[in-house]
Amino acid sequence: MDANDVKVFGVLGAGQMGAGIAQVAAQAGLSVKLCDVSLAVAEKAKAGILAQLGRQVDKGKLDAATRDATGARIEPIGDKAGFAPCDVVVEAATENTTLKLELLRGVDAVLREGALLATNTSSISITKLAAVTSRPTAFIGMHFMNPVPVMKLVEIVKGTATSPETVELTRALAARFGKTVITSNDHPGFLVNRVLIPFLNEACLAYQDGVGSIEDLDQGAKLGLNHPMGPFELADLIGLDTVLAIAEVLQTQIGGDKYAPAVVLRNLVAAGWLGKKTKRGFYAYDDKGQRGAASLSR
Repeated sequence: MDANDVKVFGVLGAGQMGAGIAQVAAQAGLSVKLCDVSLAVAEKAKAGILAQLGRQVDKGKLDAATRDATGARIEPIGDKAGFAPCDVVVEAATENTTLKLELLRGVDAVLREGALLATNTSSISITKLAAVTSRPTAFIGMHFMNPVPVMKLVEIVKGTATSPETVELTRALAARFGKTVITSNDHPGFLVNRVLIPFLNEACLAYQDGVGSIEDLDQGAKLGLNHPMGPFELADLIGLDTVLAIAEVLQTQIGGDKYAPAVVLRNLVAAGWLGKKTKRGFYAYDDKGQRGAASLSR
């Protein structure tokens, strides 16, 4: 099978990342099965995709016919059995090892022989996830960046058993989605998060130690490092629970104080302030997702 043979594409998990993956796959012409814990949740995610595409139409960036065709290619489903006709399925659930292992077992059981199974994990071992499936050679990390329709990068992560054919199929499929690919071996955090998460955590430590305010640290990164977003803005966009989960993987699997998550990050997650998705993280957000004042001050 090559990328042009892929006709039906499944996405397990209809949150921010899963919905974004479903959108780019549908825009690339694939029939998409979008699954979550219930059909209602999957349908709500599709409605969100259509609303996002509608805003692009309103701005003149997309024509209405393309919006309608993209939406027609996305089928919400509420049961993993609906993945049976899929050529490729990408799991995009919460960054939780136990949950991902359970979900991947279930998807593997319904997929036909020869279908490719991928995970959008940000940091969890591909080899460990592949080991609970019957297809470790056809299992791979396909890590999209957030927001998926905007960000051009896909990080491909090879497990110990991942075949060269699986790598090349995934690379070609990402290119079909209009993405640029980098390839990582199966190490904690892979390439992007091995660099990014310590940077975000160091910003948390600098704030925690009283070096400067949230706003000034963000402004320093944007104007002094030429970053499009500051570390706190970016952490809120990613989701503080996801940032913490990846930091804990790095600390556990690599070890050392260098990767220990900052207390302020742990406290915000414990409070349920997870960033834009909960309207409060390092910053407060309004109903339209517009950033307001910092949630914390000295």
